[in-house]
Amino acid sequence: MPLVIFDVIEGRSDAELQTLLDAAHRAVLSAFEVPSRDRYQIVHENKAKHMVIEDTGLNLTRTRDLVVVRVITSPRAEEQKQRFYAELYRELKENCGIEGDDLMVSITTNSKGDWSFGKGVAQYLTGDL
Repeated sequence: MPLVIFDVIEGRSDAELQTLLDAAHRAVLSAFEVPSRDRYQIVHENKAKHMVIEDTGLNLTRTRDLVVVRVITSPRAEEQKQRFYAELYRELKENCGIEGDDLMVSITTNSKGDWSFGKGVAQYLTGDL
């Protein structure tokens, strides 16, 4: 159950944001092999001057199409992470026209006890999931 948080520069239409979310969800399904209803996504729209995302010396050229993706998830194999990066890039390029220089991804892992999906219960620990 990844929680996927997107930071984008404000100005995209609702349809563009929906396309972005749908494309990212397909990448999650492909790389992490989760059920289709494991969909937890949040979009933060920011003023351009509130997003300072440089290139770490990699000679990347950032534009207003920049998307920063934060994934919070239970531990994943390195190959799954690599597949996710590649699938997300492919999906966003094909469906949203986002170039590779405009995609930054960070994955943070936690344990099963770090999740409660509601009702004040850690469902992974109680066996509900």
